[in-house]
Amino acid sequence: MTQAWPAHLFMAGCGNMAGQMLARWLACGLDPARVTVLRPSGRAVADGVQVVTDYPASLPAQAMVMLGMKPYQLDDVAVSLAPLCMADTRIVSILAGTPVADLRQRFPAVRDVIRAMPNLPVALGQGVTGLYADRDVSPAARSAVDAIIKPLGAAEWIEEEGQFNALTALSGCGPAFLFRFIDAFSRAGAAIGLSADQAARMALATVQGSANLAAQAEESPATLADRVASPGGMTREGLNVLDADDRLLNLLIDTLAAARDRGEEIARAR
Repeated sequence: MTQAWPAHLFMAGCGNMAGQMLARWLACGLDPARVTVLRPSGRAVADGVQVVTDYPASLPAQAMVMLGMKPYQLDDVAVSLAPLCMADTRIVSILAGTPVADLRQRFPAVRDVIRAMPNLPVALGQGVTGLYADRDVSPAARSAVDAIIKPLGAAEWIEEEGQFNALTALSGCGPAFLFRFIDAFSRAGAAIGLSADQAARMALATVQGSANLAAQAEESPATLADRVASPGGMTREGLNVLDADDRLLNLLIDTLAAARDRGEEIARAR
């Protein structure tokens, strides 16, 4: 199936996450001539992509606008950008803690406003992007956003915007938590006798391979864990430590809850 790209993509900001998304899209065939990036620094983004330091006089018809700046910059951006947005403009926001209602208030002419929360593996096409759209968003806009998210990895739509901070905590913040786990896993390997370099390589390869296996398996990760563990064997002995109480699970819940709650604090502070 041919990849469907927006007629024109206007990016307000191109920081780390937005930049990773754009790089992946370009690698997958998005014509750089279809992209304009507003960047006050004027620093180049990629070959063929137009970078502007100020707002254009107008936006092309059926443009998709991505809001990729810092959330606190929304008011300043909206003052200049909103007058350029027409009814056929589609807005995709990756601004943390910024509800659709806040976006609609600042871009009143726009019907199709969609929140998105990608995570860093989108750069490899193996990311997860959480998505939310209210009832006013057209089916065509949903399809267009689905199409542009497809090269980035999985797209997960939620029905209630109240779930967005939980979604962000799990998939948006999740890579950082997993990086911490990989680091701890490798340090644990060094602590029981391996060299630090070898333990780091083995920990990373083990996590990568196991995640790929879990993604392809029909069984749940919990079932896979038990299949690895022979009765009375080394794996079972290690799992006995993990399974002795709920400290690990409770720590994960507390970690995600802290991230979710911070998202809600950011939203209330706006």
